[in-house]
Amino acid sequence: QVQLVESGGGGVRPGGSLKLSCVASGRAFSTGGMGWFRQSAGKDREFVASIGWASGNTFYRDSVRGRFTVSRDNAKNTLYLQMNSLKPEDTATYYCAVCPRSDCQWAESWGQGTRVSVSS
Repeated sequence: QVQLVESGGGGVRPGGSLKLSCVASGRAFSTGGMGWFRQSAGKDREFVASIGWASGNTFYRDSVRGRFTVSRDNAKNTLYLQMNSLKPEDTATYYCAVCPRSDCQWAESWGQGTRVSVSS
């Protein structure tokens, strides 16, 4: 059974930065991908970014491209999301996911989420 544990959320002012981490365990991660999704109050969960576990190919939603960077450390089974130039609309609970495809069009497993709040 896959376990995903996120960390790194918190409060930050607009323009600030945060780095999220997600440690994965429970099976070998050599195919497919991992990604980040987010959900804010009253909205559906949405895709943020993903990366192919083997290929390293990255995918981003348009609103975060150029500000967020997704990366992974295969040796540590860890996924990261570096978030720069944060905006109030980035406020949400961020979830890590394991996906059968690198573009994370759908997810197989989810973490418990980490809260990000961007406000002045």
